[in-house]
Amino acid sequence: GLFFLWPCIDEMQKVDLRVLSYDVPPQEILTRDSVTVAVDAVVYYRIFDPIMSVCNVNDAFRSTQLLASTTLRNVLGTKAMSEVLSERESISQEMQHILDVSTDPWGMKVERVEIKDVRLPIQLQRAMAAEAEAAREARAKVVAAEGEQKASRALKEAADVIAESPAALQLRYLQTLNSISAEKNSTIIFPLPINMLSSIMKK
Repeated sequence: GLFFLWPCIDEMQKVDLRVLSYDVPPQEILTRDSVTVAVDAVVYYRIFDPIMSVCNVNDAFRSTQLLASTTLRNVLGTKAMSEVLSERESISQEMQHILDVSTDPWGMKVERVEIKDVRLPIQLQRAMAAEAEAAREARAKVVAAEGEQKASRALKEAADVIAESPAALQLRYLQTLNSISAEKNSTIIFPLPINMLSSIMKK
C-alpha cells in the first residue's frame, strides 16, 4: 500500500523477508583435546518480524553473522576432534538451536546451520594416516598368525592319519614325485624305499 512520511521526521527502512545465507569464514578452533582445526559453516536465516529487527537491534543481519561465528567457536571448542569429524549433524543442530534462541528477540529466525568443511593440519593428517596403516598391518599379522595356527592343526591331524597306516606315507611320497615331475624341471630325484629309511632309523 501507500505510506506517508513526514519530511525530516519519519524515516523509512526496507527489510528483506527472504531467506538469506551467510558463509561463515574459516575459524581456527582449539578442540577439547588440544587439536587446532579450521572449520567453516553456512547459516540460513530470515526475518520474521520486521519491526523487532529494526527496533531491537541496530543491524540484525550483521549481528546474526557475528553471533554465528562466535557460536561456531564456542560449540566446537567443547568437542573432541573425533566428535567434530563424526558428529557434524548433531553439532549443526545444536548450533541452530543456540542461534535461533539468541536471535529470536531480534525478529530473526535461523532456519538451518551446516558445517561445510573441517581441515586438519598436515602433520596431524600424516600421523592419522600412519596410525591407520599400522592398525591395518597389525590386523593383517593377526590374520596371518591365525591362518598359520589353523594350518599347523590341519598338518598335525594329517600326520596322525598317516601314522596310522604306513602305506599312506608311501602313497603320499609317490604323489609328491608325480606332482614334481609334472612341472618339467631339471631336478633329478632318487627315491629311496620308505622301509629302508625306517629300518635305518630304528638302528
